[in-house]
Amino acid sequence: MSPMSTTLRRTGTLAALTTAGVLAAAGAAFAHVTVHPESYAKGATDGVLSFRVPNEEDTASTTKVQVFLPTDHPVLGVLVTPQAGWTAKVTTIKLKKPIKTDDGTITDAVSEITWTGGRIRHGEFQDFDVAFGQLPDDTGRLTFKTLQTYSDGNVVRWIEEAKKGGEEPESPAPVLTLSDKGAAEESSDGAAGSEASSSSSSSSEGEASTASDKSGDSTARALGTAGLVVGVLGLIAAGFAVVRGRSARS
Repeated sequence: MSPMSTTLRRTGTLAALTTAGVLAAAGAAFAHVTVHPESYAKGATDGVLSFRVPNEEDTASTTKVQVFLPTDHPVLGVLVTPQAGWTAKVTTIKLKKPIKTDDGTITDAVSEITWTGGRIRHGEFQDFDVAFGQLPDDTGRLTFKTLQTYSDGNVVRWIEEAKKGGEEPESPAPVLTLSDKGAAEESSDGAAGSEASSSSSSSSEGEASTASDKSGDSTARALGTAGLVVGVLGLIAAGFAVVRGRSARS
């Protein structure tokens, strides 16, 4: 094999491997189980959490999803939205310390929700919606550890928690941020204050979702651009190799 052919082959292999790495990184970035919206106000009432579960296996389908709700800061009044093809099983526990609310004292809370019977195939995702009556007001975040079971028996454990200021773990658990209520949400007028709080909460959820979508789009565009740059560099290197080979023969 001539030196020029060897150079071309090595250049093409390097470009292909680099591009594959970029694409693999892009796939991993969007394969996590997440909760939407990403934030709510502390103590928010009458809302919905959506757990988004993508299928990251090429040859297997997701057949079971288990979401574990925190019991140290329980979510009250949990109701599961029916999902076509899926059966939900809700597990409750007795709280160590009952919680007093305007509707009475709560002694039980949901600790786990398991969905079975359906399938999430390659290239698909499923949103599992859960309604709540009230979120806790004594913490800044809720972690929902999740297990994702595939048809081949493989179980992906989305249970790792990111350390403050550290890198995102390989299998992060879905996290909901709970923020302090703004001045606009606080009002001494009963009915008016309640309406203002509800409106502000809905606006925050929409902004959080929009920001997340924009971030995802920006990441995808950046990764795509990186792949194109790698390809162009490979072609340029190949061109130099051809010119160099011709000069050598001359």
